[in-house]
Amino acid sequence: MTLTSAERAPLLWCLLAAALFGASTPAAKLLTNTLGPFLLSGILYLGAAAAVCPWALRARVGAGIHRHRLRLAGAVLFGGVVGPVCLLKGLATATAGSVSLWLTLETVATAVLARLFFKEHLALRTWAAVAVMVGASAVLSSGTPQGGVAVAWVAVACVAWGLDNNLTALIDAYSPAQITFAKGAAAGAVNLGLGLWFEPGLPTAWTLGLGLVVGALGYGASLLLYVAAAQHLGATRSQLLFSSAPLWGLLLAWLALAEPILWAQLAAVPLMGLALWLWQRERHEHFHVHVPVTHRHWHRHDDGHHGHEHETVVPAGRWHSHEHHHEAIEHAHTHRPDLHHRHAHPTKAKP
Repeated sequence: MTLTSAERAPLLWCLLAAALFGASTPAAKLLTNTLGPFLLSGILYLGAAAAVCPWALRARVGAGIHRHRLRLAGAVLFGGVVGPVCLLKGLATATAGSVSLWLTLETVATAVLARLFFKEHLALRTWAAVAVMVGASAVLSSGTPQGGVAVAWVAVACVAWGLDNNLTALIDAYSPAQITFAKGAAAGAVNLGLGLWFEPGLPTAWTLGLGLVVGALGYGASLLLYVAAAQHLGATRSQLLFSSAPLWGLLLAWLALAEPILWAQLAAVPLMGLALWLWQRERHEHFHVHVPVTHRHWHRHDDGHHGHEHETVVPAGRWHSHEHHHEAIEHAHTHRPDLHHRHAHPTKAKP
């Protein structure tokens, strides 16, 4: 199935976000010996906030902010406070390569939570992709003999980020930069304060600078790209692409940290590739209804859902973001559970 240029762009955003986040795991490993998890998490997320601050301040807040405040607060709590602290606790006791691979559990957590609590339709191919990803995680885990305590910390982090992924995919009153800035500033300040209060020692100029850079790229730029992609692809599908992040982390752990190469790690690579291929082929089509809504997000005028006018001419294929209104419409076409397709599925959809 050939993808249009409008469909390819969110895929590239998500893959780049995965590469940046994957590289942040071995980079953060270098800092876990000198900084505690709260202090390090606070520095990383303040770096993320600083990276996106210019875009966040420049963007306007859209309509319906009241209905999104609880979602944003949940994303900050689970994705910015709980998730990174638990990850860093696991990273402090395990190798960067092992932790990178265990992060594939985030895909499973996102998919299960999306289906159970967020009414996201998952076709057979998507469930097959999730199953293959679980199999890849099992193969990888067999080659990472670190203790169960580290695995438990990473698993809790993955559940927290699964909640964050689903909540973030539903937020359309704030721009991706504003979401990332809110998460980085609020969670960074909370964790930094807890770290200064409970954890001994202060960061040196070198550790502070490295932590801010890692946070700016691995959490700031990565989150910004991921939020933009998730609004178009849906939580589960964007997470399946983002699940390539552990491969980047594993590669850097091998090259930069000289960690051993395990046969189980190599065996999991084609399984992950198969999961991504299954995801790319998944779509469904049926008659559905769009209710009137006013929101903001990145969009184009050649996708069949954005026919509104502008004071100045905007080319149909140009990505742009602003507050806009959708009238009620009823139609049928192939689609995914993005911001415009959160409808119920009373009958079985065609895979």
